[in-house]
Amino acid sequence: MSKLRIGMPKGSLQDATFGLFKKAGWDFRVSTRSYQPVVDDDELDPVLLRAQEIPRYVAAGVLDVGLTGHDNVIESEANVLEVAELVYSKATSRPYRWVLAVPANSDIRGPQDLQGKRIATEMVSLTKRYLQKHGVTADVEFSWGATEVKVPDLVDAIVEGTETGSTLAAHGLKIVDTLLESTTRLIANHSAWEDGWKRHKIENIALLLQGALDADALVGLKMNVAKGDLSAVTRLLSSLRKPTVSPLDEDGWVALETIIPEKTVRDILPALRRAGAQGLVEYPLNKVIY
Repeated sequence: MSKLRIGMPKGSLQDATFGLFKKAGWDFRVSTRSYQPVVDDDELDPVLLRAQEIPRYVAAGVLDVGLTGHDNVIESEANVLEVAELVYSKATSRPYRWVLAVPANSDIRGPQDLQGKRIATEMVSLTKRYLQKHGVTADVEFSWGATEVKVPDLVDAIVEGTETGSTLAAHGLKIVDTLLESTTRLIANHSAWEDGWKRHKIENIALLLQGALDADALVGLKMNVAKGDLSAVTRLLSSLRKPTVSPLDEDGWVALETIIPEKTVRDILPALRRAGAQGLVEYPLNKVIY
């Protein structure tokens, strides 16, 4: 049997990634002491790795495909194919940002002020390219973690990853510039992509993962509407397409079904009821494939 070897990110993205795959149709499980997940698909051979390591193993062909941040691809300079952008994370749906941060009272206001300074970061290559782009020479050192506490006693500035900026603010730091915005990507080895069976499997995974993500922000609505109220009800709906309208056994009534953004539900349901809709039912969606 043909198999696709897939790298799954261990750590902060693990639970969110497993949850996304669950919604897409795959059930990944792993014990707390194991790096070898199991999945209910005999065509997948999963490996659990740090997200930072996945690009180089995919580039080398040790893995056929994997999920990792775009930042890890950029930092490693791995020659991989980015198949799909998957906007999800451990906390929010915002892109993960790598930012230049300094103490709130620092005189550093931009990259030009970094000349001769000391910078700590996990993204050494990215930071060096940033400095080179701005014609600045500075000392960039790798940070093994807890980077926020190193300023101002040990370094002058840091380049750190953040989703909301709240941790940086809690440490008395201000963001001066953004070096990179990153989202999770499904990446593939070039040779695996050229293999017909593997490419088909990878494309299926990408389609269903994206469908699961697209469904996160949407809900389905069903309702019954008197024909005389149908025009008023449909004017309130902002669906992906025109609502599906089906006749009911009772004369003068139709069933209406549509998909709307979840954030609009609290406003639109009362309005639909007042417009004449009855038997309103809201239901969650697992996948939406455009």
